[in-house]
Amino acid sequence: MRKPIILFAFAAFALPADAMAQSPELEDTCKSVAKSFFMTDQLAIGTVQSFPELKPPGVRMSYSTRQGTAPAEMTDIFECEFDKADKPHNLARFCVSSTCYSPNADDGDRKRRFDEMRILLNRAEK
Repeated sequence: MRKPIILFAFAAFALPADAMAQSPELEDTCKSVAKSFFMTDQLAIGTVQSFPELKPPGVRMSYSTRQGTAPAEMTDIFECEFDKADKPHNLARFCVSSTCYSPNADDGDRKRRFDEMRILLNRAEK
C-alpha cells in the first residue's frame, strides 16, 4: 500500500517547474509581453514562477535571447505585474533585469516602451 503513495510523491517532485505552474494563462501573457518587447517569436524561456494570488498578480521568468541556451544557464530575468489575474490582465508594469517600465516612469523612453507593450497586449487580448 505504501508504494503508490511513494511513487506519487516522487512523481510530484520530479515534474518540471512549468508543469506545476500556478497560472499558465498569466505566464503565457507575460511571455507574450517579453516576446513583444524583444521583437521576436523565438525567445528561450527557462524557469517560470507565477503569483496570481498577490496584489498585483505577477510572473517572473528566466530567459535568453539566444536559442539553445540551457535553462540552467539563463540568468536574465523578465517580470510582469498585472492589474488582475483574469483576462484582460491589463499590464501594470514589467521589468527586464533591473530596468522597469511603467505608466509612471520618469524616463520618457521607458514610459513609451511600457505604453507600446500595453497597447500590443490589449490588441492581443481582444
